[in-house]
Amino acid sequence: MKIWLDGGLQDADTARVSVLDHGLTVGDGIFETLKAVDGRAFAVTRHLDRLTRSARGLGLPDPDLDEVRRACAAVLEANPVPLGRLRVTYTGGLSPLGSVRGEDGPTLTVALGGIEPRPDSTAVVTVPWTRNERGALAGLKTTSYAENVVALARAREAGASEAIFANTVGALCEGTGSNIFVVLDGRIHTPPLASGCLAGITRRLAAEWTGAVETDLPMEVLERAEEVFLTSTTRDVQAVHRVDGRELPGAHGPVAAKAMRIFTERAADDIDP
Repeated sequence: MKIWLDGGLQDADTARVSVLDHGLTVGDGIFETLKAVDGRAFAVTRHLDRLTRSARGLGLPDPDLDEVRRACAAVLEANPVPLGRLRVTYTGGLSPLGSVRGEDGPTLTVALGGIEPRPDSTAVVTVPWTRNERGALAGLKTTSYAENVVALARAREAGASEAIFANTVGALCEGTGSNIFVVLDGRIHTPPLASGCLAGITRRLAAEWTGAVETDLPMEVLERAEEVFLTSTTRDVQAVHRVDGRELPGAHGPVAAKAMRIFTERAADDIDP
């Protein structure tokens, strides 16, 4: 496998980032995950725009988007897979131990891994931990993912593929790596960005293409929603057939089924919407 590091392609087995890179020592970094289908990445422009927004939110220099595009193209060409996860990681770079950044500048890596198509529906669990909608990292796609690792492990122990967070005021927020949509009286709702959720690329497209509305929702809405579905880069639109112990129609629900179909058709029509 070839990855992009230090301005060019390297063998993944021998490529090295310093153990003093700020992304490793303090989680000072951002990333994007893009879906790759037959050597082409989906929604590149939107993902790179968000990469820049995240960099600015973290106080990192703006990434060189021309280099990022070259890196993505080179990695895709070097690693042909029918369906893949293209990962762009941008960190604070070589730095002294502690929270202060060094002077060497950021580190950029791009890697690709093959993935399997997601099932049409999945199970989720709610977790007792919260997203901080007022935190310094709210809405940024950073590499500080430890709480997601803990929550996802809880979900997998319960036979689910995703964990759903409330925010600090008990409002429905997001999953560890997904956005959430609920159907109430036949209409699609999703938490607003002010809830602290990530501005997901798939979330935005799904909302635009299905007419979903942003609504402040209590966490308890999951106990009465007619249907629930998730969106993310690797899930696209995925129905939910179980929330904790509550069974839902999943992919057989008419609203989720229509949303899945619309997203698939629109995404196939435009690789960079």
